[in-house]
Amino acid sequence: MLIDVAQIKVKAGNGGDGQVSFRREKFIPKGGPDGGDGGKGGDVYIISDNNMATLMDFKSKNIFEATPGFVGGKKKMSGANGDDLYIKVPVGTLIYELKNGQEVLVSDLDTAQTQFLVARGGRGGKGNWRFRSSTNQTPTQYTEGVRGEVKTIKLEIKLVADIGLVGVPNAGKSTLLNLLTRSNAKVGDYPFTTLSPNLGILELPTLGHTVIADIPGLIEGAAEGKGLGDQFLRHVERTRMLLFIIDPLFDIKGDDYVTSSLNSYEMLRNELQQYNEKVIEKPALTIINKLDITEVLDSFEKIKKAFKDKYKISVIGISAASGKGRDDLLIAIEKELRQAPAREKFETVSPTKLYDPSNLPNRRMVFQTEKVKTKDVKKY
Repeated sequence: MLIDVAQIKVKAGNGGDGQVSFRREKFIPKGGPDGGDGGKGGDVYIISDNNMATLMDFKSKNIFEATPGFVGGKKKMSGANGDDLYIKVPVGTLIYELKNGQEVLVSDLDTAQTQFLVARGGRGGKGNWRFRSSTNQTPTQYTEGVRGEVKTIKLEIKLVADIGLVGVPNAGKSTLLNLLTRSNAKVGDYPFTTLSPNLGILELPTLGHTVIADIPGLIEGAAEGKGLGDQFLRHVERTRMLLFIIDPLFDIKGDDYVTSSLNSYEMLRNELQQYNEKVIEKPALTIINKLDITEVLDSFEKIKKAFKDKYKISVIGISAASGKGRDDLLIAIEKELRQAPAREKFETVSPTKLYDPSNLPNRRMVFQTEKVKTKDVKKY
C-alpha cells in the first residue's frame, strides 16, 4: 500500500555555549580573556528525491534531529558547527507545519532535488573575550547558545502527473494504463484490483514524456470515505487533465447500457466535485471502455448520442483489453493536453511568518560563577 501521509517531529541543533577562558602561557600569567564563541546548531532540510515513492520510512521513525554546535574553545577558537540534517521525501510532497491546532502549507516540493529549510539551528553563544573592555579586563560572562527550532511537520504526497485516470472499480483503468504506457500494472476481472496509484509514462509525438496516474476505483460515497478511492483522490489534484473511464456494465439493470454509462459518469463527477470543486473544472476526455463486448459495441452509438444530448460532450469508444480505438484516443489526448493549462501550484506560506522568538528563550548572559555547563542547559 502507498503510504502518502506521515507526521514527524524535527529538531534543529542547539547552538553551542560560549567559553570562559583566559590566556595563560609561560611569562604571560595574565594574557586576558580568550574564550571563543559556540558553534551554530545544524539545520534540518527536507529534499525531494526521484528515487523515493512513498513515506513508508516515516512509519518506523518519526523524530529527526540535527546535531548541536560545540562549545567554544580557548585561544578565541569557535566551536564547530553542528551537521545539517537532510530528510529525503518523494517528489510531489507537500510540507505542512502544525501549530496551534492548525495545518499551514509551507512548501510544495513538486520538482526533483528541491530542498526546503524546515527548522533552523540555533546560533552559538558568545565567549568571554567578546565582553572585554577598558573597565572589564577579566570578564567571566558568556552567553548560552540559542535553542534550535522544534516543529511538528505533516508530509503529504500528491503525485506529479499530467493525466489522471478516474473510474469505477473494474472499469479497466489499469488495463488502459498498460495499453498506453506499456506499464505492468496489476489487472484482474474483480473490483479493487488496484490498491494504490500506479504511474506510467506515455510518449506523445509533440509533447514527449507524459505522466499518467491511475488511482483506485471510486464508488458512490468515496468523498466521505467509502471504498479505497477517497484515500487517493488527492493524487488527481496536480493533474492537468482527467480521463473518465466509463464502464457500461456499471450497476447495469437488464441490457440498459446507456443508463448504466450515464450513471457511472454522473457518480464520478459528483464524487470529484464533493472532494474538490477545482478538480472537476479540469479539461477532461470521456472514454467508453469494453467495446470488445458485443452488447456494449452494439449500444455505443446510443451511448454516444445520450452523452451528447445530456452533457454536450463527445465520447471516445475503446477496448483497453484488445487495443481497439487506441490511436484515436492518443490523438485526442495530445490535442487536449496541448490546450490544457500548466500544472497549478499550491499556495504556500513562508515559514518565516511562523517564526516565534518566544520559543527561543536562551541568549541570557551567564557568569562563570553560576557554574552553568553545556549539559545543564535545558533542551527542547
